[in-house]
Amino acid sequence: MSTASDLSLPTAEHDDAASAARLNWLRAGLLGANDGIVSVAAVLVGVAGAGAGTGPVVAAGTAALVGGAISMALGEYISVSGARDAQRTGQAAEQAKLEANAEDAPALAAHYRSLGVEASVADAVARELARPEVRRRRAEAALRDAEDEVVSPWRAAWVSAATFTVGALLPFVAMLLAPESLRVPVTVTASLVALALTGTTGAVLGGARRGRAALRVVVGGALALAATYVAGALLGTHAL
Repeated sequence: MSTASDLSLPTAEHDDAASAARLNWLRAGLLGANDGIVSVAAVLVGVAGAGAGTGPVVAAGTAALVGGAISMALGEYISVSGARDAQRTGQAAEQAKLEANAEDAPALAAHYRSLGVEASVADAVARELARPEVRRRRAEAALRDAEDEVVSPWRAAWVSAATFTVGALLPFVAMLLAPESLRVPVTVTASLVALALTGTTGAVLGGARRGRAALRVVVGGALALAATYVAGALLGTHAL
């Protein structure tokens, strides 16, 4: 919803919104890559831990990659479609109208005076913005902005699937290229290094502490890999 402060610096507000949208996409991409790394690496390590040969490992990894990418895409599509449907039901329009009507002339004038605008000019602008016709147009503009913030469900789906796939390919390639006797430790090491990088990058984008963020991701990934390896080793080749 556009407020008086939005109207005071429209260009800067637009730039800030665009930057925030790009950061959100980057963070979503990193989360998708993290999921791909952990999910597929866990399957590969678990199957390899059971003593399976290259064939079963490749089959399991491929199934995990394809199934995970489709699941991520479907989840994003459903989530974004739901958000867009909510916008179209009129809830956003009603909220925009309520927020526009809640701004009275004295409050608007006080806001502009606080920004250093001359009192007479601030009062004139506030009276103009408080006119019913202007309120209606501001509410309509805010609704369009709110709808624009909801991305395409199809775009969200393919981005999620793509980032998951990119992340999943790293442990997959590491498992295939490593000598059979070293494929589990090589895959685990490559996966944890990749998780540390994505965790650090996410912390930089979000302005958080890099070491703590990377440690959380690495510890979580290590626990998942250890659990699946133990499960695979306990089951053994007879379960394959």
